Amino acid sequence: MLKAINPLLSPEILYILRAMGHRQDLAIVDANYPCENNGPRIARLDGIPVTDVLDAVMSVLPLERKEPQVAWRMIASGRQDNDLPIFGEFQAIIARREAEGIDISAIDPAEFKARAQKAYAIIVTGERRLYANIIVRKGVIPAAPSC
Repeated sequence: MLKAINPLLSPEILYILRAMGHRQDLAIVDANYPCENNGPRIARLDGIPVTDVLDAVMSVLPLERKEPQVAWRMIASGRQDNDLPIFGEFQAIIARREAEGIDISAIDPAEFKARAQKAYAIIVTGERRLYANIIVRKGVIPAAPSC
């Protein structure tokens, strides 16, 4: 056990988050998401809601700040205006962990899957709500001011 580290962040997931480079993407997906065996690394947190996993990840992962888009989610049921409750939950977690002003871009499911396939890793959760998928882009932690 480690102090101040969410226990959902297993050794495997901590390794993934630490090994990711600046501007690499991480997909956190629901239980129904189709993962390919020949794509990015896959880590599983079966039985855990996607929002709990996103919150745990955001407790240690900085988001990119020099790009206009750093988080993406699927458009639900082919309608841009179909704003499911899960999308607001994603936005609230990011705002609480990273600050206001970071929007989650809604993209077509095919584009989401293509981005996820190119991501550094995918964390599969036990979430059963549909369209409960998000991609976040890793940023940097600014250097401490010198004394």
